[in-house]
Amino acid sequence: MTRRPHVAIIGAGFAGLRCADILLQNGAQVTIFEARNRVGGRVFQTTVGGHAVDLGPNFIHGSGANPIVSLAQLTSTELLDVDGAPALYSGDGSLVDEKTAGKVAEFVWSTIGEAFKYSNSHKDTIPPEKSLLDFFHEQLEKTDFSPEEKRLCLESSNYFVASTYKHILKHVSNRALQDAEIRYNQPIVKIESRPIIQGTSTRQEITLTTEAGETSQFDEVVVTCPLGWLKRNKSAFIPELPPRLTSAIDSISYGRLEKVYVTFPRAFWKSEPVNMVSLPVNGSESHTNDPSTDLTQNQSSPFAQFLHPAYTEVPAGIPWNQECLSMASFPEDCAHPTLLFYTYGPCATHIVSTVSAMDPASSEYYTFLDNFTKPFYSRLHGYSSSSPDCTPKAFLATQWQNDPYAGNGSYCNFQVGLQQGDEDIEVLRAGVGLDHGIWFAGEHTSPFVALGTTTGAFWSGERAGGQICARYGLGKAGVGLERDDSLPSAAMGE
Repeated sequence: MTRRPHVAIIGAGFAGLRCADILLQNGAQVTIFEARNRVGGRVFQTTVGGHAVDLGPNFIHGSGANPIVSLAQLTSTELLDVDGAPALYSGDGSLVDEKTAGKVAEFVWSTIGEAFKYSNSHKDTIPPEKSLLDFFHEQLEKTDFSPEEKRLCLESSNYFVASTYKHILKHVSNRALQDAEIRYNQPIVKIESRPIIQGTSTRQEITLTTEAGETSQFDEVVVTCPLGWLKRNKSAFIPELPPRLTSAIDSISYGRLEKVYVTFPRAFWKSEPVNMVSLPVNGSESHTNDPSTDLTQNQSSPFAQFLHPAYTEVPAGIPWNQECLSMASFPEDCAHPTLLFYTYGPCATHIVSTVSAMDPASSEYYTFLDNFTKPFYSRLHGYSSSSPDCTPKAFLATQWQNDPYAGNGSYCNFQVGLQQGDEDIEVLRAGVGLDHGIWFAGEHTSPFVALGTTTGAFWSGERAGGQICARYGLGKAGVGLERDDSLPSAAMGE
């Protein structure tokens, strides 16, 4: 094919925006259909207590040749290296001593690294029912840890984008906003491909139908809708997707990561000076004298982990482990007195289902989220029930599980029992582009190294754009080729 194709991209998240960038650079005509009234998809900022926060991704996983790290440096986005042992609170609410917490953290992360190596070497023989937790049990038995240290390792579970993804998103979306046609508030409900015979050759024409019933025709279509959307909308494809592709969509799991932000008048948990490691624009590490230590008197990490609490009442049968990050530890120009709680699985679902019918400005919303977070923030150093500094100003809970355009969840992951996860992802990457002109992109189609990350979404859009460019002989050879899978992946099961 030598003509200029008209390509539709469904979704203006990182995958769609990067795909548009590649196609526009190489001469294609691009139309983007976006169900929301904005670009960015799950990369989105709002405010809590007057402070800017990300509702979606907070991290850039992995460094090396990571393009998002390069974009952060290019756009002067503040990053914080949060590696290090977190403050660790046991099930009785007591603070685990710093030496033990460091020992636990070192074991956890080194074992995760060993697990990746083991998985790569034995992927053809590992039973599907064997989990990462099983591997942890095996590795713990080889240590001389005490029973209490082993328990802490089993219950414990990069760069944090401190100034939010705002400037990175602006850079990634720049070319699409300038040169593509973007149709906002137009969810797609039907994707129909049919052959068009032209002389001795046949090409595919793809018709997209919006929720409002409007139709448009294109030469190629890139579907960047999240995996959760694909699971619920397989009937949108005409003809129906091949059985192997449908099986891949059904097989890969979809996570339930949510967040709760709580802002205080002042960061009461900060205390004594400590050297913090930050990443300036040039990418090299530097040590800055942060005015105070985070979370406890002797912990320099901005993270705290709370194991399943026995000191407060929680819903029966739901693991209630919590992770908490202090945003007061950020570089001075973007620090604010906010704690960020990460919630997962059944716990996240319980929170979302409870607040879904509440007005975020209501007292019941405030009360419910305070009841959820108070058993944890009240354990932090510096807390006093009589101090106004320890009374939250504002709360914000994400509700991605209620968002159909996000696929009613967060990101893909590999669940225990999955038998052909690597092949499923490869099938999703291949799509039905060569036969029907329909390509797939998104974090669930990325190289294994970057599944479930903004880097994965970015690379997947680049790959899909490159595939179409190669098909039409546009631009330079090799545009948008896949990256190798040599770095540790951030995609973990719940």
